[in-house]
Amino acid sequence: MNTQLAANTKSDYVVAKFGGTSVANFDAMSRCAEIICADNQVRIVAVSASAGVTNHLVALCKADLSAAERDEHITGVVAIQEAILAELSLDADLAHGFNETLKAFQKLASDGAKSVVDQDELLSFGERLSSYLFTQVLRGQGLDAVRFDVRKALKTDSQFAKATPNVAATAAAAKEHLVPLLDDHVVVTQGFIGSNEHNQTTTLGRGGSDYSAALLAEAINAKSVHIWTDVVGIFSTDPRLCAKASPIARLSFDEAAEMATFGAKVLHPATILPASRSHISVFVGSSREPQLGGTWIEKEKSQQPGIRAVTQRKNQILLTVKSPEMLLASGFLARVFTILSEFNISVDLVTTSEISVAITLDNAPNASRPELDQACLDKLSEFCHVSVENNLTLVALIGSEIQLRQQEMNLMQVLSDFNIRLICHGASKHNLCFLVEQSESDEVVQAIHSRLLESQVAA
Repeated sequence: MNTQLAANTKSDYVVAKFGGTSVANFDAMSRCAEIICADNQVRIVAVSASAGVTNHLVALCKADLSAAERDEHITGVVAIQEAILAELSLDADLAHGFNETLKAFQKLASDGAKSVVDQDELLSFGERLSSYLFTQVLRGQGLDAVRFDVRKALKTDSQFAKATPNVAATAAAAKEHLVPLLDDHVVVTQGFIGSNEHNQTTTLGRGGSDYSAALLAEAINAKSVHIWTDVVGIFSTDPRLCAKASPIARLSFDEAAEMATFGAKVLHPATILPASRSHISVFVGSSREPQLGGTWIEKEKSQQPGIRAVTQRKNQILLTVKSPEMLLASGFLARVFTILSEFNISVDLVTTSEISVAITLDNAPNASRPELDQACLDKLSEFCHVSVENNLTLVALIGSEIQLRQQEMNLMQVLSDFNIRLICHGASKHNLCFLVEQSESDEVVQAIHSRLLESQVAA
């Protein structure tokens, strides 16, 4: 396979990503190795930290830990790695790198992460350590595997904890450092992390390993990204909530993006961006049961119009701003959104009337954007009445060409049993969203799935 490809020519390469549960222990890693051995087009493997490690690392970033708590979390990280090492004998090159990385982790974790730079460095150790171990597992299966430090290729800005990738710089760095390895090796690297122009470690945010895999696929012009996780594809809703939830065989990029954005946790929302713009297909499957298939996400428009899935995103805020001066006036919305932008607050849904605007914001515990700041509310209150409602859930119906046809009219009958705070439809033909009380949201999702989706055959 010739790595000297024309700029717009697709390679036959596949980038595979394995999440934390897929590399949780030696047995899980061995299953993943079998998947790679069965597909000789997989040339890059991006791994997450082994399950449980990132939670320890996040805790270690806290400044108020006692010495005993700090030692407990350090011991927790080391114990997870040692349990896997007990089943392995690392080659000399991997053993040296692993031991040096483990020493660096223990030193920084003991000293404490005193800055955002230190915190991203500390958070990166999970992926860095697991990639050494997984490389050895692949070698044990007879593959010529090499470990590659993704920070040499995945370049970002300096927004620590939520870095934005530099696509052009990543492509150039990948061409120089990564592509030459692909003909002769399976390259094992890390998800979630990158580096800025000063070669400082950055992270893409919690769950960013999917995003990393798609960015690397874009950088090497791969044909597809395979996301291996602990579920058999993307389901019509959370199968833990609805026993009759069914996997969806195919989704368009638009449908998958809507599902990821509005609460489906199988796929990181940003994953779709590089895949869509570079026409790279995405597969989501279970590393425990690869024979069961999964979900393919592709550019092609869905062949099945109507509602295909229902998702929910809890911990939402409803911000309502109201002013009689808005009537027949211009510039009011611009003023509101300028203030929200100043406070780095990202808006999800917007509905308007003649004198008021209702806006939904994400207040999830792990959201990258900040909670609604009092200083922001004070600034808005200077020219309008402001009200804030909490403990809400955004429920989204996802599909293709959603219109108020029979299926959607049946939805109104289902919702008549619940208190609906806001409905948003029309901006996209791929979603219909509304807010409900958080205490009722599980019941709402179950009712919608039962009445609208369980009679359909998964497409």
